[in-house]
Amino acid sequence: MNRTYLLVGASQGIGLELAKQLTSDGHRVIALSRHPGGLAGLPGVEYHAFDVLQDEFPAAILPAELHGLAYMPGSINLKGFNTIRPEQFRDEFEINCVGAIRCIQAALKTLKQTPGASVLLFSTVAVGVGMPFHSGIAAAKGAVEGLARALAAELAPQVRVNCIAPSLTNTPLAARLLNTEEKMAAAAARHPMKKAGDPAEIAALGAFLLSPSTAWITGQILHADGGMSTLKV
Repeated sequence: MNRTYLLVGASQGIGLELAKQLTSDGHRVIALSRHPGGLAGLPGVEYHAFDVLQDEFPAAILPAELHGLAYMPGSINLKGFNTIRPEQFRDEFEINCVGAIRCIQAALKTLKQTPGASVLLFSTVAVGVGMPFHSGIAAAKGAVEGLARALAAELAPQVRVNCIAPSLTNTPLAARLLNTEEKMAAAAARHPMKKAGDPAEIAALGAFLLSPSTAWITGQILHADGGMSTLKV
């Protein structure tokens, strides 16, 4: 069955890979992001410009049935705790958590009316593993994980809600952390699987969680992190 998915923040990285995988399987993708990026000309994608921090959600674009919503805007601002101003913590919270809340609330009525609908959020390995210079993003994504569990309980059994917590993944957002062979090698060495994350692999997990194949999975934080959160080798 062809399904319809709303992807927020899908112009690059994991979001773009998810759009490619869903459309290649014959599904319709409605994509919202500030710019089209890699979505331009991608068959099966209906693109709308949307700034999650500035724009009102374009409710008119919602279809009669919406089988899934994935929220993927994020940030990687690594700073020492004593240098981060309170407003920077708020900025992290706005893009990572409040933006997700706004989009889910806007689409919730349609999701509830669609059998088998699901929501997919994104966290980070840094929530479960304490890392220096990650206080801003860990605090914001910790809120996302709490939101995912709370919504999964509140919306069951109509809408499933799950969350993926990747480690460092080779995306444009992480480019400055992986832009040399030395940085890539150092990142790989920190993971038991000895490589940085691949956005296509993370997207494949996302597509699986959005699919009806996972109808009995909800309220979960899936750690796609090369073993970093659970293994010491």
